[in-house]
Amino acid sequence: MERDRPVRQSPVLNPVWIRPVIAAAREAADQMADRATDPATDRTAQPVVVVRIDEQRLYLWADGQVSAVYPVSTAARGAGNREGSLQTPLGLHRVARKIGDQAPLGAIFRGRVDTGELAPILTASEARSAQDHVTTRILWLEGLEPGSNRGGDLDSFNRYIYIHGTPEEGRIGTPASHGCVRMRNADVIDVFDRVPLHTPVMILFHVE
Repeated sequence: MERDRPVRQSPVLNPVWIRPVIAAAREAADQMADRATDPATDRTAQPVVVVRIDEQRLYLWADGQVSAVYPVSTAARGAGNREGSLQTPLGLHRVARKIGDQAPLGAIFRGRVDTGELAPILTASEARSAQDHVTTRILWLEGLEPGSNRGGDLDSFNRYIYIHGTPEEGRIGTPASHGCVRMRNADVIDVFDRVPLHTPVMILFHVE
């Protein structure tokens, strides 16, 4: 349906809450990032991803505006940062690795390796895949907040928290994952192609 496609927005359509979130994410990422692996760049031009769990949406900020909005599916068990919780971690992250460039839509990954298999894409809301496949593209997230989503049993990277495609596209827009941020396969390709490594990713439960 038309309303489910990525929404290209002009600056006047930016939600009022997003500018302070973007500013805070950039400032925090600047302070927390390892400069040895995150070379100095023009921070004002760098894209930022914001995931709103309460809205089940992913906002892509680029060139001073919200350039696209995508429906997503976060964890069925809600928000939480602890290993084994099967919850989606909150806070500031960055894209640590990008996996699957040029893989076909629906490609199944196991252990982040393209198996050469293609998953059937299920578009009915009640349809369920036999397995919780990771498909098409992977953006592997690294937490940047020690004691919250970085280190110990709270470490998002070690929990294998991804933004990735799913065969269960009919469930997108409702919480259904085991902790990751699921996207429609065409949408995750779009995001993958538009965000570089080390892009800040802020995951919020809601905005006051």
